[in-house]
Amino acid sequence: MNDLALALTRLCRHNRDGSRATQANRLRGLKALANDLHRLGYKLPRADSLKPKHVTALVTDWQGRGLSPATLKNRLGWVRWWAEKVNKASVVPRANADLGIDPRGAAAVNRAWQLSNDTQLADPHMQTSLELMAAFGLRLEEALKLRPHDADDGHVLRLQGSWTKGGRPRDVPIRTEHQRAVLAKAQTLVGRNSLIPTERSYIQHRKAFEYQSLKAGLANLHGLRHAYAQTRYVELTGWICPRQGGPLPKGMTSNQQRLDRHARLVIAAELGHGRVSITATYLG
Repeated sequence: MNDLALALTRLCRHNRDGSRATQANRLRGLKALANDLHRLGYKLPRADSLKPKHVTALVTDWQGRGLSPATLKNRLGWVRWWAEKVNKASVVPRANADLGIDPRGAAAVNRAWQLSNDTQLADPHMQTSLELMAAFGLRLEEALKLRPHDADDGHVLRLQGSWTKGGRPRDVPIRTEHQRAVLAKAQTLVGRNSLIPTERSYIQHRKAFEYQSLKAGLANLHGLRHAYAQTRYVELTGWICPRQGGPLPKGMTSNQQRLDRHARLVIAAELGHGRVSITATYLG
């Protein structure tokens, strides 16, 4: 392990932001970045040795290897975290476009899909997690770690930070009878436990879930969150979103633009995103 990788490991151990899974992914990612810089000839002695030229070199290398814009964005997220922790946030441009990276929201394909009655996973814990993902727009990690009895606060599903990406707690409204039925099913199945069977760890169950999902032909589980976002957009505005063929904000009246902005703010919060701009990925 080179000097930078060791320094970044220490940095991660002293800054435990987010869930354990987030911390583990960040550590693996930063160690890989350190190896990339070493391979490119940059032998940084300390974590605070980061400079703009190092960021540019990394992005150029990643683009040359054909990595997707989504992957580049994830990796830059780790670099931004690193830069902030050593008080050098200005080293990384605020906008990915300044580094020649296309925004993820630019994709024109609608990835949303609805869970049908025919979709059934053999394991009842997995099936119920799948239904929770569809009903509440949850990430996979959240749908597995969720303790439905603790989360049920009557009118909202209250997600604890230890279940969510980045450790950010949030509330998702319980709006429909279907949502209530799915939540009641989960409570009956697991009582006060999570959707992870007691004989398995989170990692073991997640791997088993992903295997069973792929075996059932469900390769795009994130598409359930897209469908949730698009359904909420119709509820909040009264019309379909641009990703489904609805009007673009620039062609709306001022009142419609206000409704569009409000809907995107609500949806971003319900999905657990800190930036409203990310809704372009789901809504267009």
